[in-house]
Amino acid sequence: MELVYPPVVGLAKTLFRVLDLKIEVEGGEHIPSSGGAVLASNHSSYLDFIFCGLGAQPSKRLVRFMAKKSVFDHKVSGPLMRGMKHIPVDRKAGTAAFREATEALRNGEIVGVFPEATISESFTVKGLKSGAARMAQEAGVPLIPMAVWGPHRLWTKGRKKELTKRHVPVLIKIGEALHVPEGATPEAVTALLKERLTGLLDAVQKAYPEKPAGDDDRWWLPAHLGGTAPLPPARQASDASGV
Repeated sequence: MELVYPPVVGLAKTLFRVLDLKIEVEGGEHIPSSGGAVLASNHSSYLDFIFCGLGAQPSKRLVRFMAKKSVFDHKVSGPLMRGMKHIPVDRKAGTAAFREATEALRNGEIVGVFPEATISESFTVKGLKSGAARMAQEAGVPLIPMAVWGPHRLWTKGRKKELTKRHVPVLIKIGEALHVPEGATPEAVTALLKERLTGLLDAVQKAYPEKPAGDDDRWWLPAHLGGTAPLPPARQASDASGV
């Protein structure tokens, strides 16, 4: 019985209405109404998990997110995270989290992961860890890519929180499930996942209904779209070498 998760979802939706966030979900039909699945998203904001979970609401699914153990150790967030049955990840002992997530998938849960592991300050898709692919393959469940764009304007790495900012558009786009073929290498599946995530993120960035208000507001756009976000690490190295 879910005693904690539904009230938290209700509170989040109330806050979204108060702030008049312009939230659009596309592709919700790709979230299965039953059975396990790995939901893999890009990561540009500390709030991404809230909106990723919202993307599963049309299918009436609750997502169990994998999150840093320190979040579970906090006196406020810890009880909430445990009550919502999210999965703690101790990076010094990641095998336990992998086993717990795989078991949850086999039991029909949706497990949410951010394969980039940390927030992308370039607002592009960074290199991905292979854990999402390995979990989907181990549990025999689909791997569902999704992109979220907009919450970074409220709270992201290296910027002041603006959690009371109103009328911010948030676009959530969920792609078709990847059914991991038996015998496929995690590296090959991860490469395909990155390609899908990049395509979804490009789509929501181009469809985003707002533009920066001026030069000082260009920070929230990636460099390739005319913003002042840092270049991706690979591009930085390339530019520095003159390639």
